[in-house]
Order: sequence, then structure tokens, then C-alpha cells
Amino acid sequence: MTVSRRQFLANSTALPLALAAFSAIDLNLAGIALAQTVSAAELEQAGPLGDVVVGKADAPVTIIEYASMTCSHCATFHNTTYPVLKQKYIDTGKVRYILREFPLDPLAAGAFMLARCAGNDKYYPMVEMLFQKQKEWVVQNPIPPLLALAKQAGFTQESFESCLKDQKILEAIESVRTHGAEKLGVNSTPTFFINGKVFRGSLTPDELDKQLQPLLKS
Repeated sequence: MTVSRRQFLANSTALPLALAAFSAIDLNLAGIALAQTVSAAELEQAGPLGDVVVGKADAPVTIIEYASMTCSHCATFHNTTYPVLKQKYIDTGKVRYILREFPLDPLAAGAFMLARCAGNDKYYPMVEMLFQKQKEWVVQNPIPPLLALAKQAGFTQESFESCLKDQKILEAIESVRTHGAEKLGVNSTPTFFINGKVFRGSLTPDELDKQLQPLLKS
């Protein structure tokens, strides 16, 4: 279910200023063709908040994912394939992984803001919790369940509201989304770049193996 900007803002006292700006610079994603080739320099360019990287810096394979927190296909990947990716490839030094924010709606932007406010050490645990519990907070009135989940991650109501009012964090997330769309041709989620090669849609563990194994052969 997609929550409209009006529904989200109407149910939130925390976001009247920060997320109101979201649609003002919204992208016509349907009109952006996916780039067949991308510049390595453009692909490596992190957003204003920097990338949160997991895995060895010199791993032979780099996977960059552009995702939206309200995207059901992204949740499927993170709930089913990512645990396999982490255990089999990231933790063994074979893959360096980066998640980049590509929110498709204000609610997704707000969820990414909370993950950023949690700090780099808690960024991925927060993201994984939100994907696991996606059906609980992607609802008509998202603020109460989102607050409850944030409290499990250590937020208070005050820090929750303060985070969602932080215009600088919102603008930084939107900068990542804009760069992905305009420079890399991202127009849907999830979109993966595996050593620069583009893949769209949620990858299964078997599909991931099929792509990674040739790159890991010596």
C-alpha cells in the first residue's frame, strides 16, 4: 500500500515542514530511462551524509542498492536475500555492500531519516527492522507504529520528532535520490549495481549466486 503525501502529513505533527518540501522537487521517474552504462566516478559518488558501507573495502565485488523503505519488493529482498548475501558474501570478505536512499514517497523519506538519525552503527539494524515490520507502519496512520518501532531502536518521542523535522537530513536524502535518477538512470526500486552492471527488481538468493559466482572466480 502506498500512503499519499496528504494522508501522511495529515496524520503527523512531526513532519509539517520537513516533508512538505519533498514533493516540491519530486522527480518524473517514469520519464527517465535507465542508463545502459554509468560512469564509475558517478556511481562511487556518495551523498552529503556519506555511504554506510558494510564489508571489506577491498572486496572484489561491490553491490550498490537503491531502495525505497515503502517498496514491497525491497522488503522482500532485505527479508529473504540480504541475510544470505551478508553471511555468504559480505562477512567472508567477497562483497562490499552499500544501500542508498531512493524514497518514492514522503513516508519512505521519513523512514530513511530515522535510520540516518540512528547513526551509522545502527543504520542497517534500523533499516532491516523497518523492512521486516513494513506492513505494520505502511498504513493509513503511520506515525504511531513508526514511533513504536523507533522507540525499540532507542528513540524517544522528542528525538523522533526532532529527527523528522531535520530539513538538512531530508535534503541530503533527496540529493542521493536525485543523483541516482539523473546521473545513474535509476527509475525503480530496488535497483542494484553489481560492479557497475545494472539489475532491476528483487534478486533471489539463486539469482544473486548466478551474478556473483563468475565475478569471484580467480
